[in-house]
Amino acid sequence: MTTIAVIDHGAGNLVSIAQALERTGARVVVADAPRGIEGADGVVLPGVGATRAVMNGISSAGFTDAVANWEGPLLGICVGMQVLFDSSAEDGAECFGLIGGKVQPLADAPRLPHIGWNDVAFADDPLFAGLDDQPTFYFVHGYAPEPVDPDVAIGTTVYGRPFVSAVRSGPRVGTQFHPERSGANGLQVLANFVKECT
Repeated sequence: MTTIAVIDHGAGNLVSIAQALERTGARVVVADAPRGIEGADGVVLPGVGATRAVMNGISSAGFTDAVANWEGPLLGICVGMQVLFDSSAEDGAECFGLIGGKVQPLADAPRLPHIGWNDVAFADDPLFAGLDDQPTFYFVHGYAPEPVDPDVAIGTTVYGRPFVSAVRSGPRVGTQFHPERSGANGLQVLANFVKECT
């Protein structure tokens, strides 16, 4: 059975994420210390709220080096994806720098934060295998990453103007949307991630 470690740094929808991953057939470990990800096949980094608070929570829980040095499959969700980039304009937070780029406010958005269901136009990537064209997912955010390398973007969404809603850099993937709150489409994305970890 594939083991997925979900990092508990004090800011994430842990119960829903764990339950959704278990529905895909994964064995889930909620890790509140770095030793909790040892031996895992993949890691999920959740995040809600402000970037600096998430980075501080990761540091306080002792996960900074563990995340930076993790070489296996990693899924960042919402702010958990944003912190994979260099920095965020939200509060000037320096992030992991695992993916080149900066997190910027949504431009020309009709209302902020962006809350609700929206389509994702995706590239040919294993994370979106088995999904219909432009599936819908659930979003709660006011910022999104702007990657240095445009090829990092594997999903885009229009809200005011297009923004990057999913990324991949090697084994690291991220979604601005919440797959654990996105019904069957979200479960498919999580199942695809688990499959990559197998």
